[in-house]
Amino acid sequence: MRERIRWDIVAVAAGAVILAALLFTKPFIGVADNGDFQRIMVSVGLTYPEHARTYEERFFHYAHSQYSYGEFKAGGYWSSQLIFAMAASLLGRIWNAGAFDIRVLGFLYALTLLAATWIVVRFGAGKSRLAAFLLAAAVLFVFYDIGYVAYFNSFFGEPVSLLFMLMTVGVAFWLTSRQEPSAWLLAAFFASAIMLACSKIQNAPVGVAFALLALRFAALRDDRRWRRRVYTLCAVTVAVSIAMYVAAPKELKHINLYQTVFYGILKDSPDPKRDLRDLGLSEELAVNAGTNYFQTDAPIKQDDPLLEREFYSKLSHKDVAVYYLTHPGRFIDKLEAGAKAGMTIRPYYLGNYEQAEGKPPGALSYAYSAWSEFKARHVPKSLGFLIAFYALYYLILLFLYMQRSDRRYRIGLETLMLIGLVGIFSLCVPLLGDGEADLGKHLFMFNVCFDMMAIAGAVWIVRNVVMLVTSRLGYSARRSTYRF
Repeated sequence: MRERIRWDIVAVAAGAVILAALLFTKPFIGVADNGDFQRIMVSVGLTYPEHARTYEERFFHYAHSQYSYGEFKAGGYWSSQLIFAMAASLLGRIWNAGAFDIRVLGFLYALTLLAATWIVVRFGAGKSRLAAFLLAAAVLFVFYDIGYVAYFNSFFGEPVSLLFMLMTVGVAFWLTSRQEPSAWLLAAFFASAIMLACSKIQNAPVGVAFALLALRFAALRDDRRWRRRVYTLCAVTVAVSIAMYVAAPKELKHINLYQTVFYGILKDSPDPKRDLRDLGLSEELAVNAGTNYFQTDAPIKQDDPLLEREFYSKLSHKDVAVYYLTHPGRFIDKLEAGAKAGMTIRPYYLGNYEQAEGKPPGALSYAYSAWSEFKARHVPKSLGFLIAFYALYYLILLFLYMQRSDRRYRIGLETLMLIGLVGIFSLCVPLLGDGEADLGKHLFMFNVCFDMMAIAGAVWIVRNVVMLVTSRLGYSARRSTYRF
């Protein structure tokens, strides 16, 4: 009997080749620092390379493969990314005590992506061989794109968001595929969800969303001990997600609040003074409308005592949410801006090459970039398109949901529904929490969710078209438990 091809294993092997070619061969490909690296580097005992002394050499224009070792400084910015960065820093010292090679961090991310790929393809496709093939091909085409994996050779937190979104969804499928799911598998789901929630402050609500989904796991086994574990871990995940937001540094909250109002609500506002009145703020702040926190020419300096007295101490993101609830038209305008920027996976203003390569400042690599370039150039950038896309996605899922009453199958579909909900969070939260500042990068998680939805929908459509054609040609297809 001919042995069946294991598409999950093929996907991992092919993925390893792609990652090796993109991340670990010459020329070095990474992502330049936009100023965010320092808050992670200081916590894991790293600093900028000695040869990068000027602002132009450190920021925006060039990526770096080598960094210098420095002192470990506790405190500051907390993120699950620190687990990877600290492990890489310690391993880097063993590998080369003279300089830290960021490809050590990239290697850890690469291993995690390969593991997530195996889980998603193995358990996302159920028993359908055709679905496994299509899912493997789609994951390799989309999530191994340079727009995603170039981040691996950087200190940005985006890789952790990508990896643990894939991992959390994949483990959810794994759980629902087992008649008697184990305690360690349940723990793996919650660990992945917590890593995702703690990867960035804007992802904190995602942890709560997955905890609510996980309440459904209590029905996967009949024993009381299992249900107690589920409820306990759900509570822990919610608590950690809330703590992630609460523990954000005060300085970071000030930056986000400034961006939300002056580079969000007041940006392109027809009447900034009226908006300020509606927010309960002084009209004299209107002179800063349209400025961002890092501008040096703002009429009122961002650290001016006036702002501390009349702005930072009087406003919170709750007030921003209330403003948008009472001004829905303004929020729709911001959603349009988000939709316009939402199809860009990579930050085009950050270079990928080292300065030694002799390429122009900010030069980008387009190796294995078919998906990211297709999205940036051809996918519609409008709120109307996103609404239509979401409507079609949920109509398919609801159709499948009504067809079968099997509990495990339905929880799998609910997991797919949650991907769309996380996408909505990831579109709205940056607008509510950081205005229109750096939307191309802040909507990274939205891109991840959109791409997961696109893969799920495309695989389901292609598989059913193939089955329809083969049935018309006289072939029979067995009913499978494919989740899409």
